[in-house]
Amino acid sequence: MELLRAAGIEAALWFRTPGYRLPWFETTAPILGGDRLELGADDLLVVPELYLLPGVDPAPGVRKVIFNQNHFLTFWSWRDTDGYPGWDPAPEVWAVSRESTDVLGRLHPELPLHLVPNPIDTALFRPGPERTRQIAWMPRRRPLEAAVLERLLRNDSRADGVDLAVLAELGESQVVEALGRTSVFVALGISEGFGLPVAEALAAGCLVVGYPAGGGEELFDAPGTWRIDDARPHLLADRALELVGVPADDPVRSAARNWIAERYSLDATAKALFAAVESARALPGRAGTATHPIVWPDDPVAAAERGHPWRGGGGR
Repeated sequence: MELLRAAGIEAALWFRTPGYRLPWFETTAPILGGDRLELGADDLLVVPELYLLPGVDPAPGVRKVIFNQNHFLTFWSWRDTDGYPGWDPAPEVWAVSRESTDVLGRLHPELPLHLVPNPIDTALFRPGPERTRQIAWMPRRRPLEAAVLERLLRNDSRADGVDLAVLAELGESQVVEALGRTSVFVALGISEGFGLPVAEALAAGCLVVGYPAGGGEELFDAPGTWRIDDARPHLLADRALELVGVPADDPVRSAARNWIAERYSLDATAKALFAAVESARALPGRAGTATHPIVWPDDPVAAAERGHPWRGGGGR
């Protein structure tokens, strides 16, 4: 939204709760609230891949895009693989990784597809003033395996004098600070659409050991990355301990950061995004009423047929 607005294109985020703010980072984009939104004939509605329901068009007649940030979640709420998504008009699809475009192009080849790479803010994610002997990881996606990894590291005499950092329940500024001083970041991704923490760790000058995990595969082409076979935490621990002493000024760290900056810059994202928006705007469309995708129905098909307001929870 910020990139679009910087280019003079009117754009806003839409949450159900008026005034809702994202808890993990700030944005200057305007935020709209409410269950329904009136859209004009020239407007474009972008819907995340998570919130598509069979028999439910969130904005009949309005031109729409599915922003698919994780191809493994394509059918998370769909529960069916036929007739996807059944919207009028048919949407285009935006994806954030090469792997996602490959998979989505085969899942629904009839829908136009655009790669819009995630931008990595290398001015924000950058080496800190001091690089310490720290190994860090994010446990959210694999909490049980993360617990095993932590015990493996704590039981290893090679970890004496090494800081072990579990990056959980942190705001963006705290993650930035932690990655800026971390020597080795362990990637515990699973079924990823892209693997944003890996890219941010590389931008911060961390070495990365971990699982490529689907859409994160392309990030392990970067210097300063080491692939480990899936679900082998003892090998993660071994390689992380081998690398934790690599000096802060080792050229591989700056090479990794430069690799990210060349491929995932704001300029690269903006160029792809503007091309995708231009293509989507060429779709047929008319004015209409959009119903927020998180207004969950008890029976989506019956609710759509009745024209009844959908019921349900969710703050966003």
